[in-house]
Amino acid sequence: MVVIDYNRLLNSSRVRESILLAPVLKQMSENLFFLGIILAAAGVLSPPLALGAGIVFAMFLAQPAGFDAGRLSRTLLQASVVCLGFGMNLKEVIQVGTSGFLYTAIGIVFAMLLGWLLARLLNVGKPQGFLISAGTAICGGSAIAALSPVTNATDEEVAVSMGTVFLLNSIALFLFPFMGRMLGMTQPQFGLWAALAIHDTSSVVGAAERFGPAALAIGTTVKLARALWIVPMAVGTAVVKQSSARVQLPWFIVFFCMAAALATYAPALHMGYKELATLGRLGLAVTLFLIGTGFSPQAMKKTGVRPLILGVLLWIAVGTISLLAIMKGYVHL
Repeated sequence: MVVIDYNRLLNSSRVRESILLAPVLKQMSENLFFLGIILAAAGVLSPPLALGAGIVFAMFLAQPAGFDAGRLSRTLLQASVVCLGFGMNLKEVIQVGTSGFLYTAIGIVFAMLLGWLLARLLNVGKPQGFLISAGTAICGGSAIAALSPVTNATDEEVAVSMGTVFLLNSIALFLFPFMGRMLGMTQPQFGLWAALAIHDTSSVVGAAERFGPAALAIGTTVKLARALWIVPMAVGTAVVKQSSARVQLPWFIVFFCMAAALATYAPALHMGYKELATLGRLGLAVTLFLIGTGFSPQAMKKTGVRPLILGVLLWIAVGTISLLAIMKGYVHL
């Protein structure tokens, strides 16, 4: 008598189906991934939509094997920021950067001190608490990447810090323009608020661009001036920690200023500058799509509860205080 094991038969058929479907799903995933890049580069997807599309992609599919989206997004972001410089006036960049210097310095000191206190209260590890605080105070993922070698942070601590900052960046890109319009903020007010309260340059530029050209110019300039604090922070941390790790300098900010100088003092190629500035905005959309594709469920699990609470509380404090100071007229350009 022959006994048929239907469960085993069913399981084996499912295995065969998954094996047969694997190449099809892989090809479909790769096609959708590159389609998203093309749509963002063509301007079909605005920066917020590109980020949203990237996140949706990451929830169900995976990036192509061997494709380093993280490195590409960092390089593309820097190139896009430089291209945006061709749409700026250097005189205004210097004026805005100088005016926002004091606010930036005060905000960084406040965020670092509050982050240290909250990290102790929440029992978050020192390297992780420091990285999240620095990411909030200075320049999000760029600050974390620059400071992680000199803090001797583990890969897990860096990944959790990055995940926390990225999650809040994604929220800010959608939330800030909505709140700015609801509160009746002017473009200069919103650009300054975005630069002081949003972590990464990509999200500052994306949110400010949605609000208006003046907000974009001010937000980008103040944010880049804020990002320059990576250098003294990294050097100071290396001295305190007695670390011999190499400090990464944000050279793209220098090139941004050079691009603004060309646009200001060599206007003969004005049409070319306009095209380069447009290319920068399209590059930003591609950057945000690539960042979104890295926001997988696994990355969300790595974030953890306590570091996320630290990041959220610190972000709310910085965002609320800077907003009140701007709306009351205490902070202005």
